Amino acid sequence: MKKTFWILVALLLAAWMTPQLTADEKAAPGKIRVLLVTGGHAFERPQFFKLFEDNPGITFEAVEHPDPKDKNAPATDPVAAKLRPDAAKSYDVIVLYDFWQKITDEAKADFVALLNNGKGLVVLHHAIANYQDWEEYPKIAGARYYLKPTVINGVEKARCLWKHGVDMKICIADPNHPVARGLKDFDILDESYKGYDVRPDVKPLLTTDQPLNSPTLGWTHTYGKARVVYLQLGHDHTAYENPNYRQLVAQAISWTAGK
Repeated sequence: MKKTFWILVALLLAAWMTPQLTADEKAAPGKIRVLLVTGGHAFERPQFFKLFEDNPGITFEAVEHPDPKDKNAPATDPVAAKLRPDAAKSYDVIVLYDFWQKITDEAKADFVALLNNGKGLVVLHHAIANYQDWEEYPKIAGARYYLKPTVINGVEKARCLWKHGVDMKICIADPNHPVARGLKDFDILDESYKGYDVRPDVKPLLTTDQPLNSPTLGWTHTYGKARVVYLQLGHDHTAYENPNYRQLVAQAISWTAGK
């Protein structure tokens, strides 16, 4: 009887001293936790989210900027709430697939602080054009996209151009980089962007000779302690379902997470 009692005590002590896992850790031990940000731009939702659902190495939480036309939309931006330090503990990498301009000074500071602390960032497609009036964002994304004619350091910049359904030959500029590892040059039908300015400190990852597109359309760099990847590709299902694009997105998430 005494022996049974002490066995029960030992079991209770062991259970009490064992670290308690969060819900995410219980559901997906070892997986990269992704915060997936959308809003401000229409997209093929089921096909896009399937790109992440099919990735066995991640779990993801989708958060969307509020629709200004929706009377029931929250008064505050839920994306900004996810940038707060306590909320940021629940994810390892931010993936931006939004098209958004409004950002408070508090959200700016939170975003920069996360990156300075090493939170990974993947910027996809139209998210290059976010926050046109925030001078820090081009430094974060690695390029400046112009939604309207703009004067930069006394130089007039024309509005960037885009075109749907363009056949593009994608060349792997750095096949040894972990984001592009295992990939060879490939063809894709996607939306072209032309006229954005790429910062000189980025490392080109993808290039194209398609005249409707800027030559460099994918790169890596660091901002603060954060690894950052930009992939221009990704307008609709023709990109989402392309195995090369799927591999690029998966490996970009892994690399920015420090894997």
